[in-house]
Parts: sequence; C-alpha cells; structure tokens
Amino acid sequence: MIEIHSSAYRRASFALALGSFLVFCNLYLFQPLLPVMTEAFSVSATKVNWLLAAGTLALALTLVPWAVSSEMIGRRRVMLLSLFLLPVVGVLMLLTESLLMLSLARALMGASLAGFAAVAVAYMAEEFSPKALSLAVGGYISANSLGGIAGRLFGGFASDAWGWQGAVLGMALFSLVGALVVARLLPQQQHFTPQRGQLRHHTKHVFRHLQQPVLWIPMLIGGINFALFVNLYSVMGFRLVSPPYSLPVSWASLIFLCYLSGTLTAKLSGSWSIRYKPVSGMILGTTISALGMWVAALDSVSAMLSGLLLISSGAFFTHSLAYAWVSQKAKTGKATATALYLVHYYVGGSLGGFYLITCWQHWDWYGVLVGGSVLYFALYALCWRLGRKQATEPAVSVAI
Repeated sequence: MIEIHSSAYRRASFALALGSFLVFCNLYLFQPLLPVMTEAFSVSATKVNWLLAAGTLALALTLVPWAVSSEMIGRRRVMLLSLFLLPVVGVLMLLTESLLMLSLARALMGASLAGFAAVAVAYMAEEFSPKALSLAVGGYISANSLGGIAGRLFGGFASDAWGWQGAVLGMALFSLVGALVVARLLPQQQHFTPQRGQLRHHTKHVFRHLQQPVLWIPMLIGGINFALFVNLYSVMGFRLVSPPYSLPVSWASLIFLCYLSGTLTAKLSGSWSIRYKPVSGMILGTTISALGMWVAALDSVSAMLSGLLLISSGAFFTHSLAYAWVSQKAKTGKATATALYLVHYYVGGSLGGFYLITCWQHWDWYGVLVGGSVLYFALYALCWRLGRKQATEPAVSVAI
C-alpha cells in the first residue's frame, strides 16, 4: 500500500490533485459568465443556467457507467482517458454558435469529466493505506476548490480580454499539458483485479448501495450541501453585476477567491475524522455554511465576501467528510459507491441552481434566504438520521 511520506505517495497525490484541478477548471469555466451570457443570448437567468447545469447533470448521469467500466479496465485507464478527452471537447465547443449547441457541448464536457471524478477516490481507497487515504482525500478535495477558483477566475478575466472562445481555447491547451503530466506521474495499480463480462452484474447491484441508509444518507447530504454551495455563488454573481453594484464580470469573478477558505477546511477534515466523529463535523460544517448565507444578506460587499468565506469553509468541510465516509464504509464496490455519491452531489448542484436562481429572480436575496434555509434544515435532519444509523447499523456493502 502507498504510505504517507513515501515517494509514491508524493507522486500519486500530486497527480490526482492535478487531475482534480483540471476537472474543476473545465467544469466551472462558464459560471462567472452566466450574467453576460443572459445578454449575449437574450434569455433569462434561469435558461442560461443550463450552461452550468448541462455539464453537472451530464457528469452526474455518466459517473456510474464510468465507474462500472473502471471495474473492468482499471481505474488508471479511465482517469487518463477522461483527462485526454478534455482538450478534444474544448475544441469542439468552439464550433458552436447557439445557446442550445453550446449547452450540448457543455454536456459532452461534463460526460468527459465524469471519468476522472468517478474513480479517483476509489483508486486512492485501493492503493493508499487507511491513514494515507484520509489525508489524500482531503488534499484531493482541496484541489477541487483550487480548480474551481482558477477556472472561474480564468473564465471571467479571459472572456473580458478575448471573449468566451478565447477562454475555452486557453483552457483546452492547459488541459492537454496537464493530462500529459498526470499520465507521467500516476503510479500503476497494484491492488486491483479486473472483472470482465459482468456489466449486468454491476448494474444490478448499483441499486443495492442505495438500500443501505448508512451509505445513502451521506449521499443525500452531499447533494443538498452542494446545491446550496455552488448556487449561492451563482446568485451572488448576478447580485454583484446588477445595480447598485454593477461590477464587470472580471471583478465579480474575484468572489471565487473565497473558495480558498474551503481549500483549508477540506484539508483539515482529514485530521477531524481521525480525532472526532465525522457526523459531528458535518453538523459543524452545515452550521458554518448557514451562518455565511445570513451574513451575506447584509448590504455591503465586505459582508458578502465574509459570508462567502463562511459558506465555502462549511460546505467543503461537510463535503470532504461525507465523501470520505462513503469511500470508507463501502467495503467493496468502492468505485460504484463513490460514483453514486457524486451522482447525488452533481444532481443536487444542477437542480439547486434552478431552485435558488428562481428565488433570486422573484424575491431577491430575501427569497434566497428562505429557500436556502429550507435546505439547511434538511441537512440537519439528515445528519441527525445518519448519527442514529451509525450507532445502530454497520455498513456492509455489496460486492461488485
């Protein structure tokens, strides 16, 4: 097994973090551009949200097929194929001219990203020692936040300078270089046995993971947590480019630097899970995030930024703990279990956009406060339920 402080750990953890960085750069490239695209295509904010939702929905729907494929051909092959598809799809996006075609291209991008996202944690769970896994997952999710920051900032500033096409081309070139580096550094698998000719068997037992509350509940927590987190940022983008602030997109995109607080708390989640109960950490993260939403209601830019820092801190802490929980509690079929977590995660993010942006369009930030509070109460209820299940029911995952 790959141990902490070994050269194999440094190579593998860096390669996985870089791959994660590339995935999230590409996934969120268009998020800061949503207000601009409403004007470019003369559509409502809800409709232009498809540029973000199409990618996350397609990613969610293709996670399990990628995970099943990895059970047969290997995690490493799936991850590398996924990364090398990114520059190809990026170039295809440059050929689109309408919102519909661009949304379809974004869906194809989401499906390409799903390969890496579906199996990276499963690769770690199989190749890393238990202690190394806890730290590596925290670092991997920290790279998620850094990729999200970088992709959004690049999208905002590059589009101001060269238009959205220039931003897409630049990201495609960067993705190609990054994929080559990951292919060079990522170690070959040592603890994986391929299972061929069992697609029907894999598909049948996907649903059995969902029959285990100790696995399904943290999947729901991840989905609702992400619905709040990513879309509170989207709504804040619309708020800042609208009167009385009327900031340019490049400046408004700087709010995504607040993700850095999430980078820190995601890393700290590994230490928390070793010393304390993960469920108590999920409750703490939810509380911090909810507090951030209410702080951001104050009518000043400094309060908005403070609120976003709190939202990021709490959301990434909760996500890291829930994600690691699923990968550890699923004793076998880890790729499918972690893929199912991400299905809930990204479906939640996609649907949450339409929910919170609708609240914003009709009732401004006060509507967002009410709508968001409903979801936070749901998170508390799920954490309470998971705590009870942890105390009374061991997790025995289905072998696939």
